[in-house]
Amino acid sequence: MNYHTLGQSSLKISEVSFGCMSLHSGGEELIHRAIDLGINYFDTADLYDKGTNESLLGKALQGRRDKVIIATKAGNQWREDGSGWDWNPRKEYILSAVEGSLLRLKTDYIDLYQLHGGTIEDPIDETIEAFELLKQQGKIRYYGISSIRPNVIREYIKRSNIISVMMQYSLLDRRPEISCLPLLEKHNIGVLARGSVAKGLLVDKPAAPYLSYTKEEVQRAKEAIEAVSGPQRLPAQSALKYVLMHSAVTSAVVGIRTRQQLEEAAANVPRLNATEYEQLTAAVPVRDYTEHQ
Repeated sequence: MNYHTLGQSSLKISEVSFGCMSLHSGGEELIHRAIDLGINYFDTADLYDKGTNESLLGKALQGRRDKVIIATKAGNQWREDGSGWDWNPRKEYILSAVEGSLLRLKTDYIDLYQLHGGTIEDPIDETIEAFELLKQQGKIRYYGISSIRPNVIREYIKRSNIISVMMQYSLLDRRPEISCLPLLEKHNIGVLARGSVAKGLLVDKPAAPYLSYTKEEVQRAKEAIEAVSGPQRLPAQSALKYVLMHSAVTSAVVGIRTRQQLEEAAANVPRLNATEYEQLTAAVPVRDYTEHQ
């Protein structure tokens, strides 16, 4: 497993990391196996399963806290009746939300605390104040945002000390290549890429329209992934390697449900060579974000 420093932090994280959103009861064995395979970065959120996801991760990491980097997120507040959640990036809420996360994760500190979304209308300076205060208190080590909105990302670059941005990025979502990745790399802010297989469309699902791509374009992308794959590298692994080819990307966060998915994601397979990478980039056009500019 390769490791990279996340932005301007002291965190060295595995280039393939564990997205815990799909983790359910019995997932402890998966977490332990992931650590054995060299994965040290685990990403969750207080939103997932109304906090149960954090509790599962916290339980699984007992006795191994010193070997891992824990990331979680806040900003989505569950309604009291459980009917859904509302966006709440206010300082008061974030300062209270972190206490629940610390309790569920069974830890005294969170390595990376992320704002789970964000809009340009948010009280951004107030949100930043909350994260900075939590750093001073030692409850979090660093903070970042999870966002695909270029206008929001630009504001946090200008106004905060974020070390990372989590965003969707794949061969079928190359929007970050235009609006975000060069800017983040320039400012040495690490990128945590999610969605490398584009909801399975690059691997095992039949072609269908996706974002601004037609069914035919999705099929071309899938065929391009298959063309650079073979016995030495499965299609899902090729899709993952595409994401990791960009120098702005620190780690690919993979949603893992099964032992097989874990083994494949963590396997030491060849990176894409220049010719293979060119084949993939030529398969579908690059398109920018049409909103949130």
